[in-house]
Amino acid sequence: MRQRTLLNLERPFDVPREQWPTLAQRIEQLLNGQQDLMPLDRDSEGESMAQRYAARVLHAKARLNEADRSTEPDYQTVDIDSLDVLRPRSVGIEQVALSVLRQVELDQKLIALGFTGPQLNAALGTLIARMVAPASELATHQWLQERRGLGELIEHDFGTTRLTRLYRVADAFYASKDALETHLYAREKSLFDFDETITRYELTNTYFEGSGVSNATAALGHSKEKRSDCPLVTLALVLDSSGFPKKSDVFTGNISEPQTLAERLEKRVPPNPAQVPTVVLDAGIATAENIEWLVENKYRYLVVSRKRHRQFDANEAVMIREDADVRIQAQRVVNPDTGEVELYCYSSQREKKENAIHQLCAKRFETAIEKLADGLGKPRTVKQYDTVRVRLGRLKQKYAKAAQYYEITVEQDETADKATSIQWTRKTPIKDTLPGVYCLRTNQDQWDEATLWQTYTMLTDLESVFRCLKSELGLRPVFHHKTDRVSAPLFISVLAYHLVHTIRFQLKACGINLSWEELRRQRAGQNRVTVQLKRAEGRTLHLRKTTRAESRHQQIYDALGLSDRPGKTEKTII
Repeated sequence: MRQRTLLNLERPFDVPREQWPTLAQRIEQLLNGQQDLMPLDRDSEGESMAQRYAARVLHAKARLNEADRSTEPDYQTVDIDSLDVLRPRSVGIEQVALSVLRQVELDQKLIALGFTGPQLNAALGTLIARMVAPASELATHQWLQERRGLGELIEHDFGTTRLTRLYRVADAFYASKDALETHLYAREKSLFDFDETITRYELTNTYFEGSGVSNATAALGHSKEKRSDCPLVTLALVLDSSGFPKKSDVFTGNISEPQTLAERLEKRVPPNPAQVPTVVLDAGIATAENIEWLVENKYRYLVVSRKRHRQFDANEAVMIREDADVRIQAQRVVNPDTGEVELYCYSSQREKKENAIHQLCAKRFETAIEKLADGLGKPRTVKQYDTVRVRLGRLKQKYAKAAQYYEITVEQDETADKATSIQWTRKTPIKDTLPGVYCLRTNQDQWDEATLWQTYTMLTDLESVFRCLKSELGLRPVFHHKTDRVSAPLFISVLAYHLVHTIRFQLKACGINLSWEELRRQRAGQNRVTVQLKRAEGRTLHLRKTTRAESRHQQIYDALGLSDRPGKTEKTII
């Protein structure tokens, strides 16, 4: 008699000693394909533990038998009626996420930063979970244990990973923030060979669920999601023209966008004397002080002009693009006072959009005035002259874009101090209001009209970064109430975006232009399953294998150069 270790259950092992025989018996039944007369509750923690340990025993035995496996066909006599399919676990999108993580050598960088084996596995699980199924740490912990096959791809049992480790690994990510961002951007530049000549600075914010009173970063401000009733926290990103983040920062929710520019660019992207970068800004950040700072520090800039006066002469403009649906023209003007190049751009699509918005706004404005006017002759409605004027003022404020085209008069019954009628007429449009026209300002005098316009429109596409972060990578809302727990989850979303953008950048080069949400949906359905069969002599055959890739899976695998069968085939006879 000799002892042979089948499985190390590791520590801590929390099952009471009196329950060990029941657990061992259930594991034995699962390995031999037997049914218990009085099985454990299939939703209980004990049954879940038995299923997991049985799977680990099968995996361990399969690894031992792997060296002896023959390449010859393996024909066996089995009882077809005993066939059972167990433990389906998704591995399709997980393999894509894991492959790009290894492509940018993030796992190697984490090891170099001192992450231990358990820390590395928790880090990979946390990051890939944020890409595939963004949620809280608790939901991520359950996701890793119950529904996904990521553990099989990295040879780790997430059932042994405690929830507290996910919180600690988030803190470890943030502690290495600068090193990780520097590594990822350098690796992305090396992979795709793009030039660092254009920089875009963007800010967004997300809100807290709760009061956030104990959080130093929580502050009331202007919410981009129209949740100004909640405390906010601000995320700032410095992006390049390819959409890859260079650096990120977390600010309080009431930070003013223009205040952060000089500090972030001076700290993060110092100008290269050999190749001065061009900084692209939205109108909200393009204040006179920021433009002056950019000029003093020898930056080139391209910004959306804040000026209300717009001019456009089609005869002086250059045709940028013209097809059946779109016409783009640009008129270049040099401002004699500042020396800036002002580019007045006209877009037929923009004109249609602005006209449609204006018509809708005007219709709603007129409907509201008509309702107020009709109420003057009805009981229990607003009739007091001053109150009617206040209501009209509020309507003008609400529909400001439409109100500027209307002249409104209110007739008053002086004896009763009541309004008797409301009259309105449309005014002639203001000459400066040119639908479809917008102005760009720049000190980049070496670029022609087409280059300036293409640069701006290319970088407006980067607004999809925040849409991806918020809607697809779980940036909002914030549930943490401690200050040191807020920045780490936000940074994990930024790391996840690095990987998502790397995947989409490669797929776009192959003509696959899909959102990350659509890629996740298309990659769903490929699982690893265990097929269990009784052999003729009574032993049980366990075959762990990945399902065949469908055509929608194969296209993405081919574009990324990945195997269509994630994970190894494991065969065990017990």
